[in-house]
Amino acid sequence: MADEDYAKAQKLGKKEYQSRMMRGLQPTLEVLDDILPPKGSYSEVPLGLVQIPSNQIVGTRTDGRSNAFASNFMPILKQNSEFARKWATLSTSHLEEGIREPIKAYEYMNKFYVEEGNKRVSVAKYFDVDSIPGTVIRIVPKRTNEKENVIYYEYMDFYNVSKVNYLYMSKVGNFPKLQAALGKEPGEMWSDEDRENFSSVFYRFQMEYRAKGGDKLSITEGDAFLAFLSVYGYEELLEKTTSELNDLVAKTWEEFLLLETEDVIDLKMDPTKEKKPLLSRILPTSVSRLKVAFIYAKTPVSSAWIYAHELGRLYLEQAFPDEITTFYYDNATQENIDNYIEAAINCGSNIIFTTSPSFAQASVKAAIENPEVRILNCSLNTSHRYIRTYYARMHEAKFLMGALAGALTTNDKLAYVGDYPIYGSIANINAFAIGAKMVNPRAKVYLEWSSMKDIDIAERLKEIGAGCISGKDMVIPEESTREFGLYTLDGEHTRSLAMPLWHWGKFYEQLICTIMDGTWKYDDNSYEKKAINYWWGMSAGVIDVICSKNIPAETKRLMELLKQSIVSQQFSPFSGVLYSQNGMVQGDPKRRLTPEEIITMDWLAENVVGIIPKTEDLQEQAKPVTLQQGVNKEKGQI
Repeated sequence: MADEDYAKAQKLGKKEYQSRMMRGLQPTLEVLDDILPPKGSYSEVPLGLVQIPSNQIVGTRTDGRSNAFASNFMPILKQNSEFARKWATLSTSHLEEGIREPIKAYEYMNKFYVEEGNKRVSVAKYFDVDSIPGTVIRIVPKRTNEKENVIYYEYMDFYNVSKVNYLYMSKVGNFPKLQAALGKEPGEMWSDEDRENFSSVFYRFQMEYRAKGGDKLSITEGDAFLAFLSVYGYEELLEKTTSELNDLVAKTWEEFLLLETEDVIDLKMDPTKEKKPLLSRILPTSVSRLKVAFIYAKTPVSSAWIYAHELGRLYLEQAFPDEITTFYYDNATQENIDNYIEAAINCGSNIIFTTSPSFAQASVKAAIENPEVRILNCSLNTSHRYIRTYYARMHEAKFLMGALAGALTTNDKLAYVGDYPIYGSIANINAFAIGAKMVNPRAKVYLEWSSMKDIDIAERLKEIGAGCISGKDMVIPEESTREFGLYTLDGEHTRSLAMPLWHWGKFYEQLICTIMDGTWKYDDNSYEKKAINYWWGMSAGVIDVICSKNIPAETKRLMELLKQSIVSQQFSPFSGVLYSQNGMVQGDPKRRLTPEEIITMDWLAENVVGIIPKTEDLQEQAKPVTLQQGVNKEKGQI
């Protein structure tokens, strides 16, 4: 029986050997000595006795035994050799009592190379053993800025707290994200129970993921599992049965396919042009009125953000009095958002707009379960295949307001009150600062965050003594203050200068039109599996600036000239030579930043006085949004 097993293993080895030879690849085992960096540029750290995942054992420490095996660790030496007899003896031992003697191996960049025990590994791999005990020495390269090196150092930090070595990531920041997704703080140690629960969920996921062909995708299983967690949440997955988990993996498959794409987001910078003649906006008689639901995190009278969306909903009702019916749910939270979306679906909603980035996860879950309902989430740089996201290029308006502030300030001091350090907000701040500097090279922008812990914004503004202040975008209905938009303070007197306009009504109107006239489907390229993100601006009429009648006529002319240059796309606030607080960002006077560079901006312009805070420095109410959309999220600094 053991001789038969060797013959079968040898056949697998020869097949792998020949296949790799035909593809011009090394047919035998990798040799660690051949790939190690120069001596003195790495250190060795003993890990002791660990369980080594079999699929991560890829080679040998030296080339002494590398030619006895194909690259899959299956033997290729003759059946009548001493090597074959020893292999067969180990095979018998494995079947009768298991091979218990640990191997000796080196770990380098999350791959393992055997020093003693190559045949034991070969037998274990032949019998599909998941892991092998081994005494391991880790090879630690010097820290660099190269992507693979950064990921490996993140892995080592993750391993130190979790002792989990059976998954890996391909993107910077994913290991810290995984730690956060499990509800743990950076550096928080895992208990034995934590490890047991995690391995139970992960291995059940892994089994179904591989069964559906996940091992053929270019992403790692760690990448896929993190994406799975981002949709369903760890605590929820812990409660799922194996059958339920398998069902969810199947339904979520396009999320995994999306990860294979380098540029996962398809940004739609302007509304899609009609692909066919539009005879009428009215729906065909065979189609009933569209039901459109809006879900708000607060109430329209307590939040300027929600009030702007509510004005957009009311605008929709006026624009389509015979074609659609709208309604809304307010005071949605992380705890009840699933119920709100379910209620909207049960009411027959065809379209649902969830107006907070923190509702993205719930939106994806609902969209997977209800593919006939179009669900859109108001967020930026969110990559999901089952929903579409939308936002507006507010930085265009902020640039104009910065130019206005720079022209009108009496002391070269400007203040900017930000809310959350999320995608888009940093671009708003920098555009304001760049606009101010364009008309006033001496202008400094003092940045304050309303969501910071233990900060009295009113007192800070008094201390700064700015000539102009950029506050929240619009007034809250239940407040009588004039401290919004761009304004000045003269003692207790507030004078409004301008305000940015989020015209969500026009945004929603144009989105609804794409559904009515059939152009919605043209936004989704069937040949490229990408997440669709509508990011429209002044050219689409969804962003504007309203100026006070007290603004000097010459300044208004300048504002209009700048606005038209942005609308016609002849000018971008982020074009030419750009400097941050830390030095030059780009030096090409003819280049402009790409939309992706603008969205993911994590630096502040050189004339900004302030910082980008981390989530830990913010009030509790800010955490759900920054954990979903924070600019530091990609670096794991959340």
